[in-house]
Amino acid sequence: MKSARELEPGVLTTFRLFIGVQLAISLLSLVVHGSQGFAFNMRRSDVFPISAFSSLESGLLFVYLSMPGLGRALKSFYLPIGILWATAGPILEPLIVLRFSGDNFQTLLELVLWQQIIVLFIPLIVISWQYAMRQVILFCALTAAINIALLLSTNMAMTPLALVGSPLAIVFIEVVAFLLVGHMIVDLLKVQREQQNRLAETNKQLAQYASTIEQLAISRERNRLARELHDVMAHTMSGVAVELEGLRATMPSEPKQATALLDHSLQAIREGLSETRRALQELRAKPLEDLGLALAIQSLAESYAARSGFRLELDIDRDLDEYPFEVQQSLYRIAQEALANAADHAQAQYVQVKLKQDGDQLEFTIRDDGRGFDSDRPENGTRYGLLGMRERAEMIGGKLSVESRIGMGTQVSFRVGGGR
Repeated sequence: MKSARELEPGVLTTFRLFIGVQLAISLLSLVVHGSQGFAFNMRRSDVFPISAFSSLESGLLFVYLSMPGLGRALKSFYLPIGILWATAGPILEPLIVLRFSGDNFQTLLELVLWQQIIVLFIPLIVISWQYAMRQVILFCALTAAINIALLLSTNMAMTPLALVGSPLAIVFIEVVAFLLVGHMIVDLLKVQREQQNRLAETNKQLAQYASTIEQLAISRERNRLARELHDVMAHTMSGVAVELEGLRATMPSEPKQATALLDHSLQAIREGLSETRRALQELRAKPLEDLGLALAIQSLAESYAARSGFRLELDIDRDLDEYPFEVQQSLYRIAQEALANAADHAQAQYVQVKLKQDGDQLEFTIRDDGRGFDSDRPENGTRYGLLGMRERAEMIGGKLSVESRIGMGTQVSFRVGGGR
């Protein structure tokens, strides 16, 4: 059951609206009774006190429910007081009938009891909305007990309960109607609360999932940045370190050779800085956005061929399907790493680049005639460049294979689906 401190959304607004409608009806009834009496040949003196009491009771309750300061002051007691107030008024009306009615006592009493059923639906709905079925049962039992006690106190001859028109039969009908309506509302609100709880739990899981994805994306971006800068920074710095060691050893005895080493180191540093800037500018693989996948691969291969001087053979399909950007970017980076290995490490004289589409599969192959390496040796699986290519292939669900033999060159093959 929901705590009394935590009102269900809309329950107080609906309560106030119902009481406002009840007040309007009571005031209208008061005006009608004051001017021309009522049906069933009722005298003005019989019905006017009831209408006046109902108008006063509902009016004061409406003011009570319209004062937000009272809710903050009374806290958990605010709504129960309003429910008791809305219940007490209709329950007390039979006493007014007993006090002011004359010969039309039984007819007026039955009329008031029927009206009581309608009016008591207001606190019944609020109780069913805010609380649980046991509170509904308690409400039905208390209202029935009070009505029966008031009826028995009149000392009038009662007709059998089976007679629908008798006051006791009306009380019985009231209890049955309240239990049915209350049970229906409680069940509906229970289903709604369960749905809200599931929705809140789902939103919580989605938030956690989004946070996990964000952290994973950050981790992948860091790995990607490390892969991009690996060849440039690591190779340049290691080469400069070796040359500086040689410079320190030769400077005292061979100044000319030391000067040559120094000039070469400075040149290597400048080239490294230039390559670092180029790598940083291409982190988002901007050629893909400007040229498309086929032309970007061609431009990349031609750039490496012009810089390294190897002979280049291209076999690239121009009319490729539109692949997701992450697929294109990963393939571009794999090609970049493979070309860099062929140009800088393998010292290849000939490189063949193929990019073909077979159905919805995209096939990419780079083969060179460079120095090669022993791909069967486990330590080669830890080469940083090859590791980066495999990570990229796995990220997009592709398949990467590397075949190489010492002195016989290297072939890198990549295959991925997902065209549309």
